[in-house]
Amino acid sequence: MNTFRNFILATCCLALVATHQSAAQSSKRKKAKAAQEAPAPQAPAPSEHDKQVSEALFLDGMKYFMLEDYQQALQLFQKAYTVTPNNAALNYKIGETYLHLKEFKSAMPFALAASNLEKTNAYYYLLLAQLYSEQQQFNAAAQAFNDLLRNVPNSNEYLFNLADLYLAQSRYDDALRTYDRIEKEFGEMEQLLVNRQQIYLRQKNVDKAIAEGEKLLKANPSEMNYFLSQAELYNAARRPEEAITTLNKALRLDPNNPFAHLMLSDLNRQQGKLEESEKQVKLAFASANLDIDTKVRILVDFIRQLPNPQIEPLALELVDLTIEKHPDEAKAYAVAADLQTIVGQKETARNNYLEAVKLDDSHFKIWQQIVLLDAELEDPAAMVKHAEQALELFPNQAVFWFYSGTGHLIEKNFEKAVKSLEYGKRLSLNEPELEMQFNMQLGDSYNSLKDYTKSDAAYEAVLAQDADNEHVLNNYSYFLSMRGEKLDQARQMSERLVKQHPTNPTYLDTHAWVLYKQGNYSEARKYLEQAVAISDDATIVEHYGDVLFKLGKKEEAVSQWQKAKLKGEASAFIDRKIKEKKLYE
Repeated sequence: MNTFRNFILATCCLALVATHQSAAQSSKRKKAKAAQEAPAPQAPAPSEHDKQVSEALFLDGMKYFMLEDYQQALQLFQKAYTVTPNNAALNYKIGETYLHLKEFKSAMPFALAASNLEKTNAYYYLLLAQLYSEQQQFNAAAQAFNDLLRNVPNSNEYLFNLADLYLAQSRYDDALRTYDRIEKEFGEMEQLLVNRQQIYLRQKNVDKAIAEGEKLLKANPSEMNYFLSQAELYNAARRPEEAITTLNKALRLDPNNPFAHLMLSDLNRQQGKLEESEKQVKLAFASANLDIDTKVRILVDFIRQLPNPQIEPLALELVDLTIEKHPDEAKAYAVAADLQTIVGQKETARNNYLEAVKLDDSHFKIWQQIVLLDAELEDPAAMVKHAEQALELFPNQAVFWFYSGTGHLIEKNFEKAVKSLEYGKRLSLNEPELEMQFNMQLGDSYNSLKDYTKSDAAYEAVLAQDADNEHVLNNYSYFLSMRGEKLDQARQMSERLVKQHPTNPTYLDTHAWVLYKQGNYSEARKYLEQAVAISDDATIVEHYGDVLFKLGKKEEAVSQWQKAKLKGEASAFIDRKIKEKKLYE
């Protein structure tokens, strides 16, 4: 309701001066009408001296009012009121002062008195309407406007205020009737058509809204937004052909309008015209006038539908267009990378994420995606580099310490790995799952450093939290077998693992090697035969040869060692084993 206040404040001084100048003339008129205007206080007519005192107090009050010292102004106005209670301007000013003090109920009797004492002053009704509105008495506020329109000559401009008030109350039919009155007074106006259309839409009367839209197009044949809105209305009314016709008219005005192309894409898709739909959406994305946020929203919709081979080519083309048209927008590269990650273009995705952080390095999730892709691409050097770049920005994010440590572990920088992993572990104490991941890697790292006490403690911490953890059951049991320590515990762990994963060749090999270390060669051979039937991994094949040698099958053992050597990943002893036909460990 700020409109009311603006009217009041902007013209208050003019209204007051005019009222005081006509005080003498209006005095006689007030006396003649005193009986009918009961709300005005009944008091003896003030003397000339009293009028002068009242006016002096009023002017002093106005000084404070203009300085926004409303309490002091009110005291002076009230003193003036005790002398001239029937002064309309004074009643108005007291009411307005209470309004500024947000004492709306206190203001009401004075606003009512002002409008009763001076029925042709528009500003008195405006004050009254605002006070009613501030108290949520909208019907009374509307009545104040109607009284203004009835009593104040040449006041039809206030029909707009009345219509707005009806609209705010959702009194749509009253608002429509008021618009009709405005149109009769001022003629057809663009805003009236827009407002009527909005009312019809709120009433769910799409046909009438469309009719108003046609009037808007007729009156504004070059306004692109009206064509787009009208097409949306036709689509909502399930009149797609008319929507398409409207959009084609729009494109004759602006052939490159991306929003028209987007709507045509959607309409053609609804009709099963997929080729035309793709053509239109590509035209939209080829426009730099289609903002990046709109493009991102559309691409996110594509991402939600992936993986889907039918839409992947189009989606990939759209992300390329987005980057082409918005090369300085981090969002363009990030959304492209999100989509490319899902469809398996991991290296391209990582490169686009890296472009995104060049433009805006503040997004934790993008850095996280980068190191995840480094891991999936088996690029430990990049994982270390990017994790450490991320740590410069997010030093307290444990996940980046994890990837830094893991990268160092893979690259066999075990001291650096332990340093990163231990630091990150301290940051993850309130995140049990993440802490467990740190302990898994610490177990491997400390084992490589031959710090077996810390390695075993890290593994035990994981198993205390997850007794079936595959990584730890495999590595812990294998490393114990290699050390020849706690072999019964190693056997229990590896046996548990192969029961859960009976076709995993790595786990079969681990269990076989524990059995081998315990001297149970026949059992070890059984599991290794299962493993080599599934995998030709050099280590597994070499282990199979070792078991055969222990079982007295030397020629067969040498044959397996030779196969292992061909793989190029066998132990350092493989050549001596083959050459001397002896077992070296």
